[in-house]
Amino acid sequence: MTTAIALIRGINVGGKHSLPMTTLRKLCEKLGWKGVATHIQSGNVVFQAPARAIGGGGSKAASALEDAIEMAQGFRPSVVVRTLDDLRDTIASNPFKKESLSSQSHMLVMFLAHEPSPPARKTLLALKPDPERFTLVGRDLFLWYPNGIGQSKFPFTTVEKAIATRGTCRNWNTVTKVLSMAETLDANE
Repeated sequence: MTTAIALIRGINVGGKHSLPMTTLRKLCEKLGWKGVATHIQSGNVVFQAPARAIGGGGSKAASALEDAIEMAQGFRPSVVVRTLDDLRDTIASNPFKKESLSSQSHMLVMFLAHEPSPPARKTLLALKPDPERFTLVGRDLFLWYPNGIGQSKFPFTTVEKAIATRGTCRNWNTVTKVLSMAETLDANE
């Protein structure tokens, strides 16, 4: 069994796309996933499944969960799946280690479904926010907001348009909590 994390975009935000975590866990269990646990209401699911059910880059599990949510709830959110090893790599490659220690809520990781294409990467790297900073590492976009996300004048929609691939963001607090949950599940296997 492989330990993995499903990150769902845009549920339970502003009263749109309601998906109770009990319903989400049941949907995951119907997919045959084991040890299913959720963290907060925004769609962070830790689970175990055979590697073949997760698929390359998590695409098979992501599509299966998107299908299940659409069938049960009537809307289709974007889902990104990472294995525990993928998440460990993400944390190890954090280019803002010092900053994230001082304020985990000012640091985001955008987990991308796919690496941006060379033209999208070029468009993204042409953006010059100030004082915000970002670094793309494979399928992870690290974003640092020194004054907080709510105070930023750097429109996140600009980043999304530039990368031209699906993704979902989590603050560093959530990333480290989900890692801890996944490691606990993996240790109990």
